[in-house]
Amino acid sequence: MKKNTQDVSQQIDVLFTKIMQLAENKQEVLLGKCESDAGLTNTQEHILMLLLHEKLTNAKLAERLNISPAAVTKALKKLQQLQLTHSEKSTSDERIVLWRLSQTGLPIAQEHAHHHQATLETYASIADAFSEKEQQIIARFLEKLEKEF
Repeated sequence: MKKNTQDVSQQIDVLFTKIMQLAENKQEVLLGKCESDAGLTNTQEHILMLLLHEKLTNAKLAERLNISPAAVTKALKKLQQLQLTHSEKSTSDERIVLWRLSQTGLPIAQEHAHHHQATLETYASIADAFSEKEQQIIARFLEKLEKEF
């Protein structure tokens, strides 16, 4: 293994260790500090953000978050206790329960969406420091790395 390749592999290892520490018990990694101070988990806040745009079932939330329906149920119970979400029966099929955001949950959902967007903008800003050709190489590298997972 070339020295430069070894250095890069060590840098990747350090980066993933930091990411794992940040992401422990979270469904996503956001840069910076959350402004809402609502005391919610990242998963709970992400559920609120998803409900900003549409009413969703437990199963759809689980699918979008890539977590178990049981984890979504637990998060939704807490959100409902705090009156941040409400459930309602579907008008087309009363067996289907849809979750929607409450007015109380709206500012938390909006803040999480803003935090999510700010993270994406940071990534874009970092990428802008590289030429188009370098960005293509980075993208190829990330695609190959992702396939290993």
